[in-house]
Amino acid sequence: MSRGLPLLHRRRILLSGAIGGITCAAVVVGAAMAGQDGSGDASASTKAASAISCPAVAGSLPEIPAEAQAEVDRNLALLDTQLAEANKRLSTSQGEGGPNFVQNAILGPLADKRKSTLDRIAISIGRRAEKPAGLDALAECTLSDGGAGAGSDTGAGGEAGGAASPTAAASQPAEEQGGGADQGGGADQGGGAGAGSGQTINCPDVASGIGDVPAAAQAEVDRNIALLQTQLDEANKRLASSAGEGGPNFVQNAILGPLKDKRASTIDRIELSISRQGSTAPSGLDALAGCSLASG
Repeated sequence: MSRGLPLLHRRRILLSGAIGGITCAAVVVGAAMAGQDGSGDASASTKAASAISCPAVAGSLPEIPAEAQAEVDRNLALLDTQLAEANKRLSTSQGEGGPNFVQNAILGPLADKRKSTLDRIAISIGRRAEKPAGLDALAECTLSDGGAGAGSDTGAGGEAGGAASPTAAASQPAEEQGGGADQGGGADQGGGAGAGSGQTINCPDVASGIGDVPAAAQAEVDRNIALLQTQLDEANKRLASSAGEGGPNFVQNAILGPLKDKRASTIDRIELSISRQGSTAPSGLDALAGCSLASG
């Protein structure tokens, strides 16, 4: 008996330890699985909770001349395409870039594209009737909770009530400010090099492709030529200050693409200012909107 009791006691201790070990292992595994499920749900909810909403445009347009209807419809459809592409980019870029990535690489470029498209809508109407004013205020979009894709610009949808939301952090460049001039020699000359890369952005020369400008349009053309240079300077400044940001397509998506859209809009205004005076607008200027990187 004296030796049996210690043996039985040892067996009880071993059995209790085994049961305790199994229980602890079960708790750890369960907690890990719960954590994984929770993080997955959180990640999924993050993607589902954020969508880009843009102000409705169609409801803000005046009566559209029949001759302009097709072109206006094409540009309204383009606004929808731009929004869908931006929301797709938002859903596939989780974790990319720094804290300002969404603003710099998605919302900012989207605002620039929308502004260019809104300008084309205003121009197409203005060729045949009074040009609508105030459409620029509908260019900027914001992140909103819930729903994928926000409202359609082809209808009265958009953000709740069809009203423009507060401006996103990316403000459009001073579109009507002067400063500088389009340089000759086949390319605009901009300041600022890509940090450590020795690269700058070069753009085709627009001034030399315009030809004769009616006297009544000269001031407006000059303002827009100066604006092209301002846009280029700002893009080169962005290039110099954004080294290391984003992925391999960051420069194209966040700098060169938006710059092209701004230039296309400005070139459209140059053509319109000339055609308003009864002169034939220069052709082929749209081909000068795109810019490229060059070694400094």
